[in-house]
Amino acid sequence: MRLVIVSGRSGSGKSTALHLLEDNGFYCIDNLPAGLLPVLARQATQADLNLPKVAISIDARNLASDLERFPELLEKVRSTGIRCDILFLAATDEVLIKRFSETRRKHPLTDANQSLAEAIAAELRLLEPIIDLANLKIDTSHLTLYQLRDLLKQRLLGSEQHTPSVLIQSFGFKRGVPVDSDLVFDVRCLPNPYWKPELRPFSGKDEQIRTYLEAQPDVQEMYQDIFNFLKKWLPRFAAGERSYMSIAIGCTGGHHRSVYIAERLVRELGPSTPNLLIRHRDLP
Repeated sequence: MRLVIVSGRSGSGKSTALHLLEDNGFYCIDNLPAGLLPVLARQATQADLNLPKVAISIDARNLASDLERFPELLEKVRSTGIRCDILFLAATDEVLIKRFSETRRKHPLTDANQSLAEAIAAELRLLEPIIDLANLKIDTSHLTLYQLRDLLKQRLLGSEQHTPSVLIQSFGFKRGVPVDSDLVFDVRCLPNPYWKPELRPFSGKDEQIRTYLEAQPDVQEMYQDIFNFLKKWLPRFAAGERSYMSIAIGCTGGHHRSVYIAERLVRELGPSTPNLLIRHRDLP
């Protein structure tokens, strides 16, 4: 049996994730009281129920005491031999406030004495026991609904191959570091094609940028250092039973240097790294 626990901040996309899993054959339960998690696990493994794939959401609507006990409850589930993945969806405070303001929905923790901003901060504190144990974290701040669904398909459903899902993501520091990153490489010290007017309209996927960057000794040296590090350590991360890993490559705007490095890494690591994915967060 495979169990996926979906958690995250209110407004980050938990309902989208649960609907996607339901569409792909998972038996889904929204807002399960965390204290019932071991009971659900025992019942779902009974032969007469025949539930090979189950997804549940656990969030801040739970009792605070049950959320504090989450590590203990999870250990009881995993001791039965059930494969359990924890997906945590996050977004920045600013994005969440904007989403709630646009939809006019009520945050589950707001009341007469607690504003939206205070509720969002309190929710994050309540969910810390789950955040610490999540093996897949996705920052939805810059994702549309359709982009989130596509990314979840790649990362969650692709992981059914029982090989670690490795995402290499380019980004621009001017829009913030992806909060779901396990490793971050900063390539802003490399020559920047942006300052060449004739190269500015292109991206790191285009031949013009590749030709320019490949002629720079610093680019070659940094690329080899990053490549050699990942070539050596990715198999060891996989041996440590990690199901998901996110590697972020950042430059200033996320259009040129980071995209070039990410594309080249995927191309050259691909033959030895199954289930390797790529995403360019800040490309149009």
